[in-house]
Amino acid sequence: MNSILVTGSAGLIGSEAVRFFCDRGFTVIGIDNNMRQVFFGEDASTEWNRDRLLSDYSDLYIHHNVDIRDRDAIEQIFSTYNTDVSLIVHTAAQPSHDWAARDPYTDFSVNANGTLVLLENARQYCPNTVFIFCSTNKVYGDNPNFLPLFEQEKRWEISESHPYHPGIDETMSIDNCKHSLFGASKVAADVLVQEYGRYFEMKTAVFRGGCLTGPSHSGTQLHGFLSYLMKCAMAGKSYQVFGYQGKQVRDNIHSYDLVNAFYHFYKSPRVAEVYNIGGGRFSNCSMLEAIQQCEEITEKKLNWTYVENNRIGDHIWWISDIQKFKNHYSNWQLTYSIPDILKEIFSQNVERWI
Repeated sequence: MNSILVTGSAGLIGSEAVRFFCDRGFTVIGIDNNMRQVFFGEDASTEWNRDRLLSDYSDLYIHHNVDIRDRDAIEQIFSTYNTDVSLIVHTAAQPSHDWAARDPYTDFSVNANGTLVLLENARQYCPNTVFIFCSTNKVYGDNPNFLPLFEQEKRWEISESHPYHPGIDETMSIDNCKHSLFGASKVAADVLVQEYGRYFEMKTAVFRGGCLTGPSHSGTQLHGFLSYLMKCAMAGKSYQVFGYQGKQVRDNIHSYDLVNAFYHFYKSPRVAEVYNIGGGRFSNCSMLEAIQQCEEITEKKLNWTYVENNRIGDHIWWISDIQKFKNHYSNWQLTYSIPDILKEIFSQNVERWI
């Protein structure tokens, strides 16, 4: 039996992975203890998503309410399924700059130590499995902020003649810069995943994501940009924009497109690969542009305020260069643009948010 193990299985990317592989007949072992509610409060709980997965895939989805830092519990899961596990999709994380600064011990133990627990159990019990890690573009720290950006009416941009105009690729240094404590803990995990690949010849991949999004996101103020923005627009809640005149640019990749990239890697894995992954030039927007689109979709004015100080370690401009992954997996392509994503978040969350 080929089983897929997914950590953070009730979260945005985790639940998308559960659905993707269950729909293809795989048995999926999910690990999620709803730490998102601990991080961000009741509104960020993922229990609704867990219950929906259990209802939709009762014969194929096996849920474990386990903390990835719990070495004994994780070992029990790995010893039970052993070499049946052909793919591990590791999405569980503490994902916020601000939260990490409040509790660095928990942030590092979840992001770094939790990843080590999973890697070592994979090495011991299923060394031939494919191990995919959801890293982040925050491993590059604030290096992108030193690019020669120029200001436009609603966004920051970079010259078409600049090598990074198509997006930032994997050659950008992750060293000698300010990361935020969250960025530092993800660097530790990122390098661990690479090292287990190179040192033990395991089939590992690091996907350094831009903004990951989709209708299953339990977005909050501290994490989940498009989801939380649309939630505020739909429910009439106030929204705060932090710094950069609201012109900061993010590429956004739909959870389906990301998990589909994982699937392509799984079918033809490599050792210790690193990919920047995101919406690229196909799917990106500034904060001001996103606000405008949310207002058009909801037919409501968003109640938003501006805070001059940006978040520490935040990027002014980030667009991923995804060409390396496309070169390796030429049949994969992005399918969701920013308008597509926002319209889907709106239509699938009317009952939850209004």
